[in-house]
Amino acid sequence: MNRTAIEYLDYTWNPVTGCIPVSAGCEHCWARREHERGIFGKQGFSEIQLHILRLDEPLRRKKPARIGVCFMGDLFHEQVPDKFIDQVFAVTVRCSQDVFLILTKRPQRMMDYFSGYPDSPRTRFLAAEAYGHARTEIEWPLPNVWLCVSVEDQATAEERIPLLLQTPATVRWISIEPMLGPVKFDPVCDITGTLGIDWVVVGGESGPGARPVHPDWVRSVRDQCRAAGVPFYFK
Repeated sequence: MNRTAIEYLDYTWNPVTGCIPVSAGCEHCWARREHERGIFGKQGFSEIQLHILRLDEPLRRKKPARIGVCFMGDLFHEQVPDKFIDQVFAVTVRCSQDVFLILTKRPQRMMDYFSGYPDSPRTRFLAAEAYGHARTEIEWPLPNVWLCVSVEDQATAEERIPLLLQTPATVRWISIEPMLGPVKFDPVCDITGTLGIDWVVVGGESGPGARPVHPDWVRSVRDQCRAAGVPFYFK
């Protein structure tokens, strides 16, 4: 795991790296720029890599931490097998002292993965992975896992947020980054706590060729969150 400058995290943990663009927010991808510096290997960023040897990294720490999962890729990319995702979540179960923040642009895959919980065979498989094949029940949704969708404008908000709301989670949050246009929650959902949006993060684009974010877009999201009593964070 690596220390991170992301203000709301202590570490990033990347058992999956690499991704393929899915929307306009991917055009100037921060993770791709980091990958192209050569610090994650010689493979192209579009090559999805599963790093089995990194799976136990959180287990080596004892002090509680906030950990961003697969910020150099997407855990729910179509090329990541369910059984590998199982192993990632098995680690989060064993590291109950930590909080794991998982962000995806593929909420349909995330929702499909969790379908049938807590009674699906996958739950029992994950319990076995987490506890060394002991017959142990796991609390669902996982109390220390925060699930997030990344959106960049109204269209992606309307596509992705409803899928997040259909996914079982203890904490659901939204990352509007890079913000490429205004976002109104009213056509998408009621963001008050009754429907389970617990936190909203907003940020502009960075790096060469960054597209500007209008201050009014940010203020609008802040005001919507304030009116709904939902915590708002501007990076």
